[in-house]
Amino acid sequence: MGHATRCIPIINALLKANYEPVLASDGDALLLLQKEFPLLKSVELPPYNIAYPKNGKNLTFKLLLQLPHIISVIKKERKTVSQLIDKENIAGIISDNRFGVYSKKVPSVYMTHQLNVLSGKTTFITSKIHKQFIKKFDECWMPDFKENPNFSGAIGHLKNHRFNLKYLGILSRFQPKQREIKYDLLLLLSGPEPQRTLLEIKLLKELKHFKGEILMVRGVLNNTSEIKVPSNFNILNYLLANELEDAINQSNVVIARSGYSTIMDLAALGKKAFFIPTPGQFEQEYLAKGLQENSVAPYAKQDEFTAAKLPDLTNFSGFSKVVSTVDLELFKLFEGK
Repeated sequence: MGHATRCIPIINALLKANYEPVLASDGDALLLLQKEFPLLKSVELPPYNIAYPKNGKNLTFKLLLQLPHIISVIKKERKTVSQLIDKENIAGIISDNRFGVYSKKVPSVYMTHQLNVLSGKTTFITSKIHKQFIKKFDECWMPDFKENPNFSGAIGHLKNHRFNLKYLGILSRFQPKQREIKYDLLLLLSGPEPQRTLLEIKLLKELKHFKGEILMVRGVLNNTSEIKVPSNFNILNYLLANELEDAINQSNVVIARSGYSTIMDLAALGKKAFFIPTPGQFEQEYLAKGLQENSVAPYAKQDEFTAAKLPDLTNFSGFSKVVSTVDLELFKLFEGK
């Protein structure tokens, strides 16, 4: 979902530059983009359907077992893209972390914040494989700043590389606005199941006696089931971008996963945050640890989070507001095609 949300400012910039984007994704990410851009054409890509372990352990091993399926999906992606180029008169491709969405027929861009793919003891191997995929594209766009201070650290910065790398600054669909504070805590749930649900259960339990107003955005687009919640909770399944922007601006503190897109959104709005990394995701743990070490935001592992940790926020500065813009000069790559 984070990959889809950070594409929203890119899509808006393409529209501003008089391009006609064709959206291509699958599952909830596609549904999100269709809700945000109901007038644009959209195409369903073959889903990766990657399964994640319940306890967050052995994530790398489980992903390696799914490698044959991933390779199969990449081949299907390439076939779909080839057909799209001819059918829709495509001038160029911008692929956010989809390996098979490129073509030699048109300029192809790969967008990622994971120049190094953290996977524990296998980081060297996963990073090297990822770079081989990146080299197939004409350009690689990195949503961060090249110099310090930056948000991705070692994940998004390389000493040496052999591809055309461009740093974009942060990408966020949000703008800071003056809003009256309505919520003491905003809980943003996201990420793959079953961890999304496990975090939901954890927060409902730990914050049921919290003295203050709480808004929980569950992050489910096609789930209408109701859940039993404490009286101090306001529950919403999903918010469109403008609605979520208002909710964050109206909240004192945001509790969320330390996904990179979430970090960029909170930086754009200059908010205070408490992070709970998805268990087993080395990247989120790395990002959360870096923000804590820089006194921006504290974090806790999912099984260790308690409401008693929230007072720690007084020792952290929160994010300083960072402007998110997309340079239309980027799209010159596609001119004349």
